[in-house]
Amino acid sequence: MLFVNIPVADLERSKAFFAKLGFSFNPSFTDETAACMLVGEQASVMLLSHNKFAEFAKLPMADPATHTLALYCFSVSSREEVDAVAEAALAAGGVEADGLEDYGFMRSRSFFDLDGHGWQIMWMDPAAVQKGPEEFATSTQDADRPA
Repeated sequence: MLFVNIPVADLERSKAFFAKLGFSFNPSFTDETAACMLVGEQASVMLLSHNKFAEFAKLPMADPATHTLALYCFSVSSREEVDAVAEAALAAGGVEADGLEDYGFMRSRSFFDLDGHGWQIMWMDPAAVQKGPEEFATSTQDADRPA
């Protein structure tokens, strides 16, 4: 299992923001100081109040509005869902980080959440996931060549 811990200024506001993007929370690991946001079968993002985060961190907390702490990326099941989740993030108060990136086999958009953390939503063609992007690109180019 993977738990990624990130500090948030207002836990309830952050929970509401991510709920609008379609995320749910595990009530067993959620209280007034932390929320366990489910991002996969074996992965969660712990949204922690600043005080709770400070209990775990050994170094001073950086400001995500001025320093990149990490970049968080999650996948969705379709090209269209990339746009739907990005638009939901913007409508919920997020800020667009990068425009659309579309490579044919992969599509992504990025945004900053309410605390300034950078997130990327991506979709990748299942065949590209299985073969790897370079082999997938080569095999699709070969298929496009006339016999």
